[in-house]
Amino acid sequence: MKILHIIASMDPYTGGTCQAIRNLALCAKEQDFTMEVVCLDDPESDYLAHESIRVHALGKGRTALSYHPALRPWLEKNLPHFDAVIVNGLWLYPGYLMSRLSRLPNAPPYFVFPHGMLDPWFQRAPGRRLKAIRNWFYWKLIENKVIANAKAVLFTCAEEMRLSRETFRPYQPKHQINVGFGISPPPNYYDGMLSAFEGKYSGFNGQPYFLFLSRIHPKKGVDLLIKAYAAVYHSPSTADISPLGCSAVGAEQGAGVPRQREGRQTPRLVIAGPGLETDYGKAMQKLASDLCPANSIFWPGMLTGDAKWGALYCAEAFVLVSHQENFGIAVAEALSCGKPVLISNQINIWREIAEDKAGLVEADTLAGAEQMFRQWENLSPENRAAMKKSARSCYERHFGISMAAQKLLATMNELTGLSPRSKLISENA
Repeated sequence: MKILHIIASMDPYTGGTCQAIRNLALCAKEQDFTMEVVCLDDPESDYLAHESIRVHALGKGRTALSYHPALRPWLEKNLPHFDAVIVNGLWLYPGYLMSRLSRLPNAPPYFVFPHGMLDPWFQRAPGRRLKAIRNWFYWKLIENKVIANAKAVLFTCAEEMRLSRETFRPYQPKHQINVGFGISPPPNYYDGMLSAFEGKYSGFNGQPYFLFLSRIHPKKGVDLLIKAYAAVYHSPSTADISPLGCSAVGAEQGAGVPRQREGRQTPRLVIAGPGLETDYGKAMQKLASDLCPANSIFWPGMLTGDAKWGALYCAEAFVLVSHQENFGIAVAEALSCGKPVLISNQINIWREIAEDKAGLVEADTLAGAEQMFRQWENLSPENRAAMKKSARSCYERHFGISMAAQKLLATMNELTGLSPRSKLISENA
């Protein structure tokens, strides 16, 4: 089977959707399908120079809708060469165009992969009121038809599929299918990874640390993370710190205060990701300097390659208190490295993580974030070790790329008539 992915951009700075395509590409040959991508990027972009998948970059998209005049003639010429098309994301010109071109007699069926963009949070968040109104009109005029004309709407997890039904009316997809999602196994650890990570800044000196690895954006709850970290580790109630950094206040002396554990160093907080130069990123750096001592929070910027894997492998735990997260590739990557994840219950894979005891889950509030850190501090070394083992097992059970690729291919084969009908549709509809 030959599949075409349509996406606005393959730029890693745009988030996890383009990485999802790259992950699938690694499994394509062994799963007996081929993939190509058409995107609206400058073909000379550095991030396209070493792609393992064939990418057709038509030029930078124009306007917020990612319009480009070259896309229509390219699709009209090339669509007959593919068995199926996946439209990644919503609210953009490429989806509208594919919906229109699907009427052509030689056009293959198309599938929509929203990647969380049907989550009701986007319509309810106070800071998104104007965008929510815009999306409502766009849905009524265009996007509901993009969904209705698609062969199926594909989801990365059961929670995403459930939430998608709450957001807009009319919502009339032919099929809704949870195909799952996965990432490739991490590279094996070697000492150069830690060196690459620590080379991003000075003054770290090998202390334990929590790792945030995502965009520095209001949706990610970075403000809650900093405030909770400051309250639990650097507030007056925990100010009596031994030279090794262990709290001198026991849990029996104050409800919710982390109990003392001899030899325990106060973990640092590493906030890694793009967005430091934005107004929000600058505000978060100021907030950190106002609430926490110097050299307790580090900002290495976006991490890639060995530096990223070194950060994940050597972290004490991964932290992410997002207000909305469809899947969270970095969450799955942390699990694959055997790292417990401390996350909010607005990350759509939280149920699998909680059930497997692979981390701690709390509400996306300041109180929830504080409780998450306190619970972590009160775990015994034995319980932490057990959680690390559960983290890797959780990845293998739910988030491996091979299983997700098999299910995606089976779904598309079935719905395009390239394989016999199975129970897949009825089980996920």
